[in-house]
Amino acid sequence: MATSDFTSHNEEAQTVWAAYRAGRPVRVPVTLCADTRFFILDDQFNPGEQISFQEYSEDPLVMMDFQLRAAEWRAYHIAPHCDDRAGLPEKFAVTVDLQRYFEAGFFGATVEYRGGQVPDARPILAGDAKNRLFDQGLPDPLTGGIFAQAHHFHEVMVKRLQAGFTYRGRPVEFDPCAPLSSLLGTDGPLTVATNLRGTELYADFYTDPDYVHQLLDFITVGTIARIQAHRRFFGLPEKSPTWGYADDAVQMLSTEMLRQFVVPVHRKLKQALTAASRISIHLCGDATRHFKLFRDELGVDSFDTGFPIDFTWLRKELGTKVEIVGGPRSTLLHDGTPQQVAAEARRILDSGIREGGRFVLREANDLIPRTPLDNLAALYQTARAHGRYA
Repeated sequence: MATSDFTSHNEEAQTVWAAYRAGRPVRVPVTLCADTRFFILDDQFNPGEQISFQEYSEDPLVMMDFQLRAAEWRAYHIAPHCDDRAGLPEKFAVTVDLQRYFEAGFFGATVEYRGGQVPDARPILAGDAKNRLFDQGLPDPLTGGIFAQAHHFHEVMVKRLQAGFTYRGRPVEFDPCAPLSSLLGTDGPLTVATNLRGTELYADFYTDPDYVHQLLDFITVGTIARIQAHRRFFGLPEKSPTWGYADDAVQMLSTEMLRQFVVPVHRKLKQALTAASRISIHLCGDATRHFKLFRDELGVDSFDTGFPIDFTWLRKELGTKVEIVGGPRSTLLHDGTPQQVAAEARRILDSGIREGGRFVLREANDLIPRTPLDNLAALYQTARAHGRYA
C-alpha cells in the first residue's frame, strides 16, 4: 500500500473507533495482534531466526532494535488491514518484553529456550518442591527473580534514549504500559500457579485443596506488590482508573471450582489495583461457560476471546451491554484462503454478536507467523462491507 493511501485509511479508522467508543458505532472495528513470536518465527521477517528468542531476551539493545523494526513492519503491512493507524507513527515506543514467562520468572523459575518455539519457564514447584515458595518468602517486588534483569534492560534502554536515539527520524520513548510490556500486567494467579507447579496442580485441587488456596493467595499477594511497586517506580497511581488482565488456565476448571478457588483472588487483585467497577479480561480457550460468573462476580464487561466461541450463544448469554472481542481462528487465517476467511468473518458478523454495538473483530487468538496478508485483507474488507450498523 502506497504511503499516499494511508490518509484515507487513518481517517476512516479514527472515525470508526471514535463512534464505537461513544456508543454510536458506524461499523464493527477490526484489530489484529502480532506479538514478538509473529516476527521472530517468521522466515520472511527474520530469515533463519537471525535473531533468536534467546538473543532477543538476553540483550536489551537487540530487544529494542527488534521491537522498532517490527513496529515499522506492522505499520506498513498489518495496520492497513485493520483499524490501526498505518504508516510511520509520530513516535515509536519500546519496552521490556519478557514474554509469557515473566511472572514465573519473578517467583524464581528458570527460563528455557527451545528451537522454533517461544521461551517457557520450567516448573519449580514440581514433586516434593511444592512448598518451595513459602519457604523462600515473597520476592522483592521490584527486582525479584528475573525482574533484576528487567530493570537492567530498562536502564540500558533509557540511557540510549536519553542520548538522543531516534528511529527513521522519529522520536522513541520507553513505555512501561506498551502492549508487549512485562512490567505492569499479570496473566492471572491460576495461570502462574500452573506455570510454577505444572499439571500436578490439578491433582492438588482434590488431594490438597488447602495448598491450592495458599499458593493462589501467595501468588496474588506477590503480584499486587510487584505491580504497585512498578506503578510507583514509573510515577503511576497505585490504583488505575481502568484495568484489564488475563487467566487462561481457568478453562481447566469447572465453574464451581472457579468460584471457590479463583474468584476470591481475582477479586483481591481488582480491589488492590483499580478503582474501576467495570474491568476487562482476556480468556482464550474454551472458557465461555465462565463468562457470566466473571461478569456478575467481578464486574467484567469486556471479554477478549480466543476459540472455540459460539457467538450466537455468547451474545444471548451475556446480553447486549458486554463487549466481546473475537473472530476467526488464527489457524484459518494462516491456512485458509481469502474466500474462506471472508465467509467465516461474514458468518460471525451475522451471528447476532453485533447486537448492542459492542463487538470488535479480531483474529482468535494472535496471528501465526507467515499468515498471508491477503487473508488479513479479506477479514478487514468483510468487516467494512458487512459490519456496518444502520
